[in-house]
Amino acid sequence: MSTTSSSERENGAVHAPTGPGKKLAGKTAVVTGASSGIGAGIARALGAEGATVVVGYATSKNGADSVVRSIEAAGGSAVAAQVDMSESTDVIRFFDEVKATHGTVDVLVNNAGFAIFEMIDDLTEEAFHQQFNLNVLGYFLAIREAVKHFGDSGGSIINVSSILSTDPYLASSVYAATKGAVDTMTFALARELGPRGIRVNSILPGHTNTPATDGHWTGELGEKLLAGTPLGRFGEPEDIAPVAVFLASEDSHWVTGESIRAAGGVRGVGY
Repeated sequence: MSTTSSSERENGAVHAPTGPGKKLAGKTAVVTGASSGIGAGIARALGAEGATVVVGYATSKNGADSVVRSIEAAGGSAVAAQVDMSESTDVIRFFDEVKATHGTVDVLVNNAGFAIFEMIDDLTEEAFHQQFNLNVLGYFLAIREAVKHFGDSGGSIINVSSILSTDPYLASSVYAATKGAVDTMTFALARELGPRGIRVNSILPGHTNTPATDGHWTGELGEKLLAGTPLGRFGEPEDIAPVAVFLASEDSHWVTGESIRAAGGVRGVGY
C-alpha cells in the first residue's frame, strides 16, 4: 500500500505508489479460470507486476501449468490450483489452502465462466443453472471466502463481466443475464466492502479472441462485429489484462463500484 497519508489526500497531493518498482510487489493475487484466454492473460500481467499469482483452474491442469511456467520464465512467482467455483465446499477448501500457503489475499480476479448461446425455445433448465451456478454463484462464493483472508489494508476484487450485460445479442439471454447480475453485485459489494478498504470493480470485455471463441468471429457475424468496433479489430487477452492491473494496483485507489468496458469502443451492434 502507498504511504500517502489521509491528510495528504485531502490536500490534493498526488497518490503515487511506493515500492521496488513493480505495482504489485509483495501481493498475492488469485485468478480463477486462468488456464487460458482472458484469465491467463490477466494472470501473466499480474505476475509481471510482481504479484504472486494463484492460477485457478477447473479441469485444464496442463493449461494452468503452462501459465505458471510463463510467469516464472518472466521472473515472476505463480502456482496452479484446482477448484470447482460452483461448489461451496471446494471454494472454501481452495481459499483455506491459499491462506495457509500464501497468507493474506490482496487481489481476487473472478474470471471462471461458462456460456451457452441458444434461443429461448432450445434452452433447458440445466443450461440455465450451469451458467448461473458458475457465472454468478461462483463469483459470490469466491468473494465470500476471499474477503475472510484480506488483510487490514484491504485489497481489490475484479469481476470479469461482459459487454453483453448491457448489449445482449441474439441467443445470449441467460448468459447476458448472468453478467448483468455480476455488474449489479459488483456495485452492491463495493458499497458493503468499501469501509473495509476492499474495492470491487468489474471489467466488461468485448469480442475477444480466446480458445473458447476460436472460429466464432467468422462469416457474416464476424463482419458485423468488426464493422461495429471503432478500433477496427477483435480484442486479445493482452488488451484486457492492463485494465486488470490498473484495478489491482494502487493506481486505482479511488475507483470502486465501477464497470469498465474494454471492448474497442463497440456499442450495441445489431444482430
